[in-house]
Amino acid sequence: MRKIHVIGIGAGDPEQLTLQAVRALRDTDVFFLLDKGEVKADLTDLRREMLAAHVPEGTYRVVEARDPERDRRAGGSAYSPAVGDWRSARADIYERLIGRELGEDECGAFLVWGDPALYDSTLAILQEVLGRGAVAFEYDVVPGISSVSALVARHRTGLNRVARPVQITTGRRLAEGFPEGVDDVVVMLDAHQTFRQYADEDIDIYWGAYIGTPDEILASGPIAETAPRIERLRTEARQRKGWIMDTYLLRRHPRNDARED
Repeated sequence: MRKIHVIGIGAGDPEQLTLQAVRALRDTDVFFLLDKGEVKADLTDLRREMLAAHVPEGTYRVVEARDPERDRRAGGSAYSPAVGDWRSARADIYERLIGRELGEDECGAFLVWGDPALYDSTLAILQEVLGRGAVAFEYDVVPGISSVSALVARHRTGLNRVARPVQITTGRRLAEGFPEGVDDVVVMLDAHQTFRQYADEDIDIYWGAYIGTPDEILASGPIAETAPRIERLRTEARQRKGWIMDTYLLRRHPRNDARED
């Protein structure tokens, strides 16, 4: 039976690999890497650097395939179907790679940024491949340090406050309104800097881009004061690298709802 490791490799710093992740790397015969094109080539390079640092040379091979393009123009009711089509296109690639490149008694691995359980599609895609029935394999999941954990660590703060909940959401959902009953909100996958619509509220932002990599950028403070700086940093970074991955925590100040008699 073929075996697959889904390995969380952290937010970018090679030292964020856990001992469990390193053991899984050394147990792997074939690493599957999806090439996202020249603009994001450094993402593939970082993965190769991790392998070179932790796995003996000559004990594994790397198989690359081009990552399918996703329709990022789709919005509203068309968003979910567009994501579904993209995942199915990836499933086609995964099925081919596992079936053709992995021997019946070999172990393969997918290296996932951050943690495989948090806003990543790998697990759902592998389930789709298994559901098709064309190729059989077992798989396990090695948790990783997410960009969320790395973000609050770099800002030396916590995710939540005493006896208060925290919510992790996307920029698309934040645009619909600040979550009710929650004052600490982590936002991922925000291409439109949605935090700007809350600049008039009493909210602090803890923002980071390329977290855990040599290009890491951090900014924090009240949104009204910090948003312009983040916009400038974001624009400069995109122009320099051609892409950006960022995450931020919004922390609303306690509201005084007490009324005088």
